[in-house]
Amino acid sequence: MSELKKVTDYLRVTVEMGGSDLHLSSGAPPAARIDGVLKPLEEFCLNDEVCKSLIMDTLTEAQRTELEKNWELDYAIQVDEIGRFRGNVHYTRGHIEASFRHIPTDIPDLASLGHYPIIEQICQLRRGLILVTGITGSGKSTTMASMIQRISNTRSGVIITVEDPIEFVYEHRSCLVKQREVGTDTKNFPGALRQALRQDPDVIVVSELRDLETIRIALTAAETGHLVIATLHTVDAPQSVDRLVDVFPPDQQQQIIAQLANVCEAIISQRLIARHDGQGRALATEVMRMNHGLRTCIRERKIEQVVGLMEIGHNEGMHTIDESLDHLLKTGQITAQEALFNCRDRKRFQPQKS
Repeated sequence: MSELKKVTDYLRVTVEMGGSDLHLSSGAPPAARIDGVLKPLEEFCLNDEVCKSLIMDTLTEAQRTELEKNWELDYAIQVDEIGRFRGNVHYTRGHIEASFRHIPTDIPDLASLGHYPIIEQICQLRRGLILVTGITGSGKSTTMASMIQRISNTRSGVIITVEDPIEFVYEHRSCLVKQREVGTDTKNFPGALRQALRQDPDVIVVSELRDLETIRIALTAAETGHLVIATLHTVDAPQSVDRLVDVFPPDQQQQIIAQLANVCEAIISQRLIARHDGQGRALATEVMRMNHGLRTCIRERKIEQVVGLMEIGHNEGMHTIDESLDHLLKTGQITAQEALFNCRDRKRFQPQKS
């Protein structure tokens, strides 16, 4: 057995190996997610006592109290000469375990992430709701950070973010960027959003639309002339519309549908897919850019028509996930198997029988 290390040592190794996440679990070795695959960092397994000790060493007294009260905790830690990490501590079968997501210091631009030029155009919007969606680990936070940085570089105004926890740290450039962390700077998302409306914002950023009240206030903020950018845990544009509406009781849904149809300007859905050459992951996206047809479609809740309208919306910069996968496949970035696994229309990517 090698000598036990501190969490900072495991975080350093994770970053050096190009990993995105570190996992500490009782009964398993410390493991890093590298290009989407978990790889053990030790030959031995952590026992409950050691795992707990490693994790608790990263927490302040206030954070330990919150963990004891709520049994789970989101927080951010800054490690000198290594970087910034988003941590999540939780219980699993009575054992304390944790995961740590590496947050790069430098925010990449949209093109280098693999986004189409339409996203830069979307960043020019002055009002309305923009959603960045995808499953956990699909790069939503990085995309949103890149959008915020572009807005901050290209216009003058005030950007207010509400995050849990703060991940990327922004410099004041052409815009003044005020970052507020839930649990440190504000008690909750709804309260912070209500106050943001009184703080002269041009852009309001919500790290995640988690509940009915947060969604309601975000829609109202977009309706009153602000640009609101938020993330949502959904896999594509149609599901994003359904998710926002279904959060509300049936007697309120028609009003929410009308609001959403009026204020939603774009939905950017994304996923990261293993590259054909094994060197990292490629970004596949779906972009819905609202137009009259799509607003009518949402207002009448004919969500099954959304994909077809995106397919014919090329001139407005729209594309579906299948079109993005087709491009990645034809340019040799991903395998046919990955395209088939991630697509919406399997017939499009099924091998042709001779």
